[in-house]
Amino acid sequence: MKPVSKIILGATVIAGLIGGGIWYANQRAGQAPEQRYKLAMLEKGEVTQTVSANGTLNPVVLVSVGTQVSGTVKKLYVDFNDKVEAGQPLLELDAALLTAQVKQTEASVANASAALELAQANEARMRSLFAQEYVSKQEYETSRQAMKSATAQLALARASLEKDRVNLANTTIRSPVSGVVVDRVVDLGQTVAASFQTPVLIKIAQDLSEMRIDTSFAEADIGNLREGQKARFTVDAFPNRSFNGEVQQIRLNPTNQQNVVTYNVRVSVANKDQALLPGMTAYVSIGVSKRQDVLLLPNAALRYKPADAGEKAKENGPKPASTVTGSPGAGGGAGAGAGKPGKKRDSQSGTVYVLAGDEIKPVSVQIGITDNRNTELVSGELKEGDRLITGENTAGNKKPSSVGMRMF
Repeated sequence: MKPVSKIILGATVIAGLIGGGIWYANQRAGQAPEQRYKLAMLEKGEVTQTVSANGTLNPVVLVSVGTQVSGTVKKLYVDFNDKVEAGQPLLELDAALLTAQVKQTEASVANASAALELAQANEARMRSLFAQEYVSKQEYETSRQAMKSATAQLALARASLEKDRVNLANTTIRSPVSGVVVDRVVDLGQTVAASFQTPVLIKIAQDLSEMRIDTSFAEADIGNLREGQKARFTVDAFPNRSFNGEVQQIRLNPTNQQNVVTYNVRVSVANKDQALLPGMTAYVSIGVSKRQDVLLLPNAALRYKPADAGEKAKENGPKPASTVTGSPGAGGGAGAGAGKPGKKRDSQSGTVYVLAGDEIKPVSVQIGITDNRNTELVSGELKEGDRLITGENTAGNKKPSSVGMRMF
């Protein structure tokens, strides 16, 4: 064999050995638990459970300005977003017909006044003649009755005149409150009719620095809500900004739609910079329960389930659920093997997988409240610093699966 062929053969063998070693090393590294699994440390912290709902931002006082008389819009003094003061004219209706009506009733008043003067003169004359016994008592009483009737007719005519003058004054629509015009329904030249129902012409928000959110919470969440609770919300107009509010009122009137019962909850909001506008959709979250200095389980760890979970459960044996104990107040979370006597807390059971050395083992736990990212550990054979498996980095021989555990 030529020396060159021997050199090439030797280089090929050496390259194959090196490649095989690298492949073997990578295979072993890929099987290492730290490389295969996604891990999370069990740590202590704070968790707050919230309930959420959507709502609409509205002014605290929204006045719908209408009209008591019919007519054609002759003048418009305000438009959208204009600030108005109480008593300021907003618009005028054509007053020609009502002006003519006022003149007609004024004439009726003058006619009734002249009739009253005649009746008074007749009554005075009849009284003098009756005193001299020139007329009968019946004739005298007839004159008195005519005078009283004329007096009543004059009062009726004056009342009609006052009503017509009020209607004439109502052709000028004035603002009942100080605020901002948020809606204008009518236009110049439009005819409005106030026959059976008062039409809405303009809507005025009294003060946009204070607003409210009207939300609908499900009956499953309403038992955790109280007046005075703090609320946080966001709006689509400012996706990176969070706003604060406070539960003002929980209305007792339920709404039932397709067998889903909800209750209206009103949240008061300070809007000093007036960035929030009426009609915006608010995504409200209200904190209903809070725990401090408790062990926090990542929700991903509660959802994770390896493909060979059944085999590992047989190897490790069934783990009975621990007794749920602990104080229900803040800071009442239990650590590893918590078994101190105390008031039982509402909780659910779950299973997490812990990496112990090079093996994983299932651990049954009792869990409490959740913030949809972490969940309170009430009891279980876990301690701070344990490594929990939240997922797999690479696909092994079997495809991993996850259990669809409902988190509150």
